Amino acid sequence: MNVTEVRVFLRNGPAKLKAFANLTLDGSFAVKDLKVVEGRKGLFVAMPARKLPGGEFMDVAHPVTREMRDVIQGEVIKAYKKAAAEKDG
Repeated sequence: MNVTEVRVFLRNGPAKLKAFANLTLDGSFAVKDLKVVEGRKGLFVAMPARKLPGGEFMDVAHPVTREMRDVIQGEVIKAYKKAAAEKDG
């Protein structure tokens, strides 16, 4: 399965949330509302989630394998960095 499109929506300000992203897999399945977040160890991608009545969050969609998580995270962060560079440049 390949990431065939990533759309990034930058956020303004110094908050840890840097952007939202949507991605398409194999040109046929879309996942919306991923988040690009600045963590203690750098940027990471948070999967779309919903808040449960107890206050916890549960992923709505997520990769099953570590390999697919790495592919998604790599593609989304690459698209984020490109969008941020274009905004600054």
